[in-house]
Amino acid sequence: MAIRTVTIVGVGLIGGSFALALRRAGFDGRIVGVSRPHTIETALDLGVIDAGAPLDEALAASDLVYLAQPILRILEQLPEVARLTRPGTLVTDAGSTKVAIVEAASRAFQGRERDFLGGHPMAGKEGRGVEIAEAELFRGAVYAVTPVAGLHDQDERVAAFLDWIRRIGAKPLAISPDEHDRVTALTSHVPQLVSTALAASVWEGLPSADRLEVAGGGLRDMTRLAGSSYAIWEGILRTNAGPIAEGLRRVAAELERMGVDPESPALESRFDVAQTLHKKLREP
Repeated sequence: MAIRTVTIVGVGLIGGSFALALRRAGFDGRIVGVSRPHTIETALDLGVIDAGAPLDEALAASDLVYLAQPILRILEQLPEVARLTRPGTLVTDAGSTKVAIVEAASRAFQGRERDFLGGHPMAGKEGRGVEIAEAELFRGAVYAVTPVAGLHDQDERVAAFLDWIRRIGAKPLAISPDEHDRVTALTSHVPQLVSTALAASVWEGLPSADRLEVAGGGLRDMTRLAGSSYAIWEGILRTNAGPIAEGLRRVAAELERMGVDPESPALESRFDVAQTLHKKLREP
């Protein structure tokens, strides 16, 4: 199946980057954006999209619909998207959690569940908005997809979409929604909360802000993620609460173990385990 018209709902960093990546990879079809008027105007000025349109008009003419809004907005809009898209249009999303979205899509697309494919590009950068979108954002990144077993087997639309994912330089990875959310809780969501907690505790524990002059580079490195806003993370925290809570319990247990007896031989083993992950993450 050829994809000739792509509608991107939410033309921000991810949606805008997907559009630019498609163009650079050779996509010569039509890319339509659905977003706030100012965002559409900016996206048109930057050459990110070919046109802007209302949701109903855009979806009616689409071969591929790419939902790139915040998670809670995706969940809110899925029933309307299902109603407005014609049967056979492939709808996918770029939400950072998958269980809640895939379950909501199953309800919204009841009777035509094959028309939805969950997805999550493991790529991004600090900041938000179409102004910082870039065509190379996905290059080298894993692109998680959550096909429903038996429904998406031999689906030409999914095959065509994954072909474009490869063309933009990403690496498709099929994974269940549950495993996706458990893994990303440990590798992404918990690190964010640990960084945020560390920054908040240090700031409130300092006798004065001037004493940051004695802070080393380690604090800067450890609190890099603390620059993220709650608005960006609210949807993730609300839709992946269970796995995140379990991950935080694991971290809390490690911290408690380290604080009980700094001379314990077991403490050295935790440094060894930590170094194993450190090295693994930095392998070429």
